[in-house]
Amino acid sequence: MSPAPTTSAGPASSGIPPSSLPTSTVTENDTKPSSSSSTANDLLPRYLNNDPARTGYDPSIQWWMNYFKILTGQITPEGVEHYREDRYKANEASDCARCEADRDWLFQNSPVVRFLREKVANLNGVLDETNVVCRRCPSRIVVIPGNKEKGEEDRIEVARQGGGFSPDHGILLCANEMRNRGHLEDTLAHEMVHAWDHLRWKVDWFGEKSLRHAACTEIRASMLSGECRWTRESIVRGNWTLTQQFQNCVRMRAIQSVMARPTCKDDVHATKVVNEVWDSCFSDKRPFEEVYR
Repeated sequence: MSPAPTTSAGPASSGIPPSSLPTSTVTENDTKPSSSSSTANDLLPRYLNNDPARTGYDPSIQWWMNYFKILTGQITPEGVEHYREDRYKANEASDCARCEADRDWLFQNSPVVRFLREKVANLNGVLDETNVVCRRCPSRIVVIPGNKEKGEEDRIEVARQGGGFSPDHGILLCANEMRNRGHLEDTLAHEMVHAWDHLRWKVDWFGEKSLRHAACTEIRASMLSGECRWTRESIVRGNWTLTQQFQNCVRMRAIQSVMARPTCKDDVHATKVVNEVWDSCFSDKRPFEEVYR
């Protein structure tokens, strides 16, 4: 695991230089085992280094033995995260190969990916295997400050994500986080919406002038990519309601992504910005005519 970057909203990623880290936080934040403490920053070094005596996870034994210990509750949530990261490292080559094969298949056969690729090309943009890359993305350790006026303690969260977009370098797909080809299709479509938005409007990704650009493109990407469709929310994530489920998912994911911008103060700030642009951005289906997925 690695500490969260303080100047970029994108994921840490092995094999990609820091200057090319994506500036957009996206798709899958199915996080987050967390550990709370009033001195969370003091706990970071301990949390970053696995101690088998404390976590129960012993990397010196066979992986399946550790997996059995997880199933029987002998490993702490912290230890589970260290186990996950070690398995990601061990499977990096196969994960990336599978991701690249699925990416190439989607370029040829996915209606939504082919449509967005064509629309990006119409704006003089190019998305292909040279700038849509698969990499292993380590999880990030994030210290969330507590509200001292309310007596809240700081807490540590483990954050993961599925990909990112950089105007200068293209799209990153986190191979180790992709469950299957359908998940990769949603992630790729999300990032391609960001690419189209950038070519069409030159988005202020970091929110240096205003976070409204970031909020709007995150609303549109979550709405148009298919990641908030009913089956994904209810079956995969276990979130379902009788009314407003789609809208709630889009709003929640946009707020999470805006919070990762360095100029965003907290969740209250992110929610305020998303609400300010909600009506205009949620009704904007371009380059589609309707929400198809």
